Amino acid sequence: MNKTHSRLQRYVTPHFLAESVGRSKWYDCPVDRAVRASVAAFPAGDNFRSALKHCVHFFPGYGERMSAAKKLLHTRYRVNDLERTVKFYKEVLGLEEVRRHKSPRGSELAFMKAPASEELIELCYFPASGPVQVQPDLTHLAFEVDSLEEFGKRLQSLGVKYSDGPHIKPDGGGIAFIDAPEGYEIELIQMAKSGPGY
Repeated sequence: MNKTHSRLQRYVTPHFLAESVGRSKWYDCPVDRAVRASVAAFPAGDNFRSALKHCVHFFPGYGERMSAAKKLLHTRYRVNDLERTVKFYKEVLGLEEVRRHKSPRGSELAFMKAPASEELIELCYFPASGPVQVQPDLTHLAFEVDSLEEFGKRLQSLGVKYSDGPHIKPDGGGIAFIDAPEGYEIELIQMAKSGPGY
């Protein structure tokens, strides 16, 4: 193994590979700081960077991944009555309101979170856009529950009913639906006792 390959083995990191195939931004993290310091120490004319570009095949598609969307953060629903909708998601579904603020254009925003999820639901109140009219079967949110039967009892105590279902399959999985304010559809899913789905 020659000296360049020895350096490659020691310093090849996903961060540096990304930079070498076109990334223009370094991150202020221990890995990037260490790599920058290592590269700065190489003498002028060193073929380390050139050789590194030929080793990108060790990380197939890495450059493409850096330019793609990374993570789903939130889904936005515009509503006619923000307080009513926040109350529904809290009391009926058990979600938590994690923050609230006003956008630069003046939208009132409330962000809701399910206990086991990272993605947020952004509820938006912006009356200047006119009343919200949700078309049938336009969109829905789906939440996992332990038991549709037990969740149905929770609904009943709150004066809410399933709008469809529950529909239970032989494997124990099942689905049901309720209607949120404005007519947005909410799907409740009971996972199957065996197999990959519901």
